[in-house]
Amino acid sequence: MLETFWQYWVAIIVIGSIIGCGVLIQYTSRGQRKDETDQTTGHDYDGIQELDNPLPRWWVMMFWATIVFGLGYLVVYGLGNWKGVLTVEVDGEQVAWSSANQWKAEVQAFEKDVAPLFNKYAAMPIPELAKDAEAMETGKRLFMSNCTICHQTDATGTKGFPNLTDSDWLYGGSPEQIVQTIKHGRQGAMPAWGPVLGEEGTANMTAYVRGLAGLKHDAAAAEKAAPQYQQLCMACHGVNGEGNVFVGAPNLTDDVWLYGGSSKDITFTIKNGRNGKMPAFGEIWDTNTDQKIHIVSAYIYSLSNK
Repeated sequence: MLETFWQYWVAIIVIGSIIGCGVLIQYTSRGQRKDETDQTTGHDYDGIQELDNPLPRWWVMMFWATIVFGLGYLVVYGLGNWKGVLTVEVDGEQVAWSSANQWKAEVQAFEKDVAPLFNKYAAMPIPELAKDAEAMETGKRLFMSNCTICHQTDATGTKGFPNLTDSDWLYGGSPEQIVQTIKHGRQGAMPAWGPVLGEEGTANMTAYVRGLAGLKHDAAAAEKAAPQYQQLCMACHGVNGEGNVFVGAPNLTDDVWLYGGSSKDITFTIKNGRNGKMPAFGEIWDTNTDQKIHIVSAYIYSLSNK
């Protein structure tokens, strides 16, 4: 909604411009000849002379038509905070037209049309739905519209955003767990252990973590970090570093690294911590929410269960 000052400012400019156009055509038509003549206005430039003839009637009528159209447009669509006579149906009620209400009306009409199809898919178990080619095209379109900014168009992710095509799942890859993740979102948090471990302790812990994954590391440094791992890290990552899907703690024994597995990346993670957030689409989608989540979950499930 516009503030009162800006409402009247816009109204004065728009209505004043329309009235000004009418005054201009009236002024320019006053005192003109009614018939065409060979006389000139005296203007002559490079051999081109301006005849003293009236404005073409068709041009004048078209000019007036644009003024009438402009006034009619304001009556139908409104001006600023002043609503026009045109209405659209939003949430089952007729409301004054606006670009936002028009968009809502079109979205709701579309959602109403596709609701039967969504309901059909929602009645199918996710493993079965994942084998339905037509349903997966729908799931792919939803994924492309909402998920690719983080997980990429091929769902392979990027640094800090999980690859959805492999078998490594921070919070579990069962149909129920995928639905839970999409619907309610996830909030990952890795504490910053730098202040606790210090520079040497962080370097030792880096060696220990690389050792868990079978990567090249300093065995002596890793041995020094073993007691601190049991004290600081075991609660989330487990005794052997295999992770915990209940808290989203990654498996440190495989070759999948969300933020990179180089010594530099691991050191940064241990020293400064990590915070990742997966939005809750149960709060983002406001129509056919559960059905959409069911279809996208099936699509994501299909990517890692080919």
